[in-house]
Amino acid sequence: MIKDIISKADEKMKKSISVLKSDLSTLKAGRANPTMLDRIEVEYYGSMVPVNQVSNVSAPEPRVLMITPWEKSTLKDIEKAILKSDLGINPSNDGSVIRLVIPELTEETRRNLVKTVKKYGEDTKIAIRSIRRDANDKIKALKKDSDLSEDEMKKSEEDIQKTTDTYVKEVDKVIEAKEKEIMAI
Repeated sequence: MIKDIISKADEKMKKSISVLKSDLSTLKAGRANPTMLDRIEVEYYGSMVPVNQVSNVSAPEPRVLMITPWEKSTLKDIEKAILKSDLGINPSNDGSVIRLVIPELTEETRRNLVKTVKKYGEDTKIAIRSIRRDANDKIKALKKDSDLSEDEMKKSEEDIQKTTDTYVKEVDKVIEAKEKEIMAI
């Protein structure tokens, strides 16, 4: 029972880290990365789908993204979706492909991006601590039902705290790496 609680908490914390990495990969850091477009959805036959499901997204150059739609009719819709997004990049459409030139980041833009990255990190840490709290609550409930001794409860809470500390350190490493990437000129 306790092992289940701890392993589920561990699994949820691991998911929080992967969500953080995924979110950070969509930030533009002065370098073209096809994952930047993962959150942008385009209308396709009446439903909203991610750009990468209606086109091929590639980075032929370090600061250029090229979007090649599978159907020419979706070109305008993709262009509109990019303009509406929070990317802040003007697409250039040549009739068959869309090119996005990623602008060089200014010092101010880099600092703002670092703030955003830190906010993502803080949000992830909050999520991890929330998972810890839920696991501890379940353990206390077991104690209350007399299924657990005081020592077992303390040991379990220590295990969950160690797991939490490990994942919080992992968040710090991920954030630090992203900061270095953003601040590198």
